[in-house]
Amino acid sequence: MSYKIEVADAVLTFTIDRPEIRNAINTEVMEGLEKMVAQVHNSEIQFVVITAAGTQAFCSGGDLSVFHELRTEEQAYGMLKRMSDVLYAIKTLPVPVIAIVNGAAVGGGCEIATACDFRLVREHAKCGFIQGTLAITSGWGGGTYLFETLAHDRALMMLGQARAFGSSELEKIGWATKIIREDADIADFLESLKKIRPEVHRAYKEIAIRKWTAADLRGRVDQEVRRCAELWEKDAHHEEVDRFLAKTKK
Repeated sequence: MSYKIEVADAVLTFTIDRPEIRNAINTEVMEGLEKMVAQVHNSEIQFVVITAAGTQAFCSGGDLSVFHELRTEEQAYGMLKRMSDVLYAIKTLPVPVIAIVNGAAVGGGCEIATACDFRLVREHAKCGFIQGTLAITSGWGGGTYLFETLAHDRALMMLGQARAFGSSELEKIGWATKIIREDADIADFLESLKKIRPEVHRAYKEIAIRKWTAADLRGRVDQEVRRCAELWEKDAHHEEVDRFLAKTKK
């Protein structure tokens, strides 16, 4: 199994469990996230935590060994749309969602973390929207969510520089909610939230969701997805991916 879903003390923890491939997303992980979303809506879960196995990577994005087989705009759009629907469902869950970024979060991995309400980032982790180095944009909605999260210039810088940022930089620009230096920092953060009754947290999420609905967040995400699919089909993207895969095999 490429993922784990565990529930303890009304906290659901979803763990991407593919450390041998830097916790890259494949179809099975997508299915797991869809199951997780349904479970939250059908239970008394108070908080959701999304993290990953190991300490090297939170998520390296889509599994290129699988998704590089998608060559056309239409093929790419099917995958991108499915994952963007998953992230929109996570973004609009009725309870707070916390990403515990245990290692590098790049490309789609950074999009997943950005869709969460809070990002607790391990001190050694580096995170970034590196999609530009592969001649595409973010394609799961993460770019749209980043503009919702950061000031315009900081969001555009993070997207446009297409590099991994260190934890101190991420805290400075406002992407990282908190830097995690020891496990107790995570427990303390969760305890600070648990002091407030769950119906209050749900009420505040309702405010955020109303704002996103009024601002057509879903429609803007779909436009992002379609633009990425257009770029995906181009020779420039496939050439960059071929170069990247060749480097990783050396």
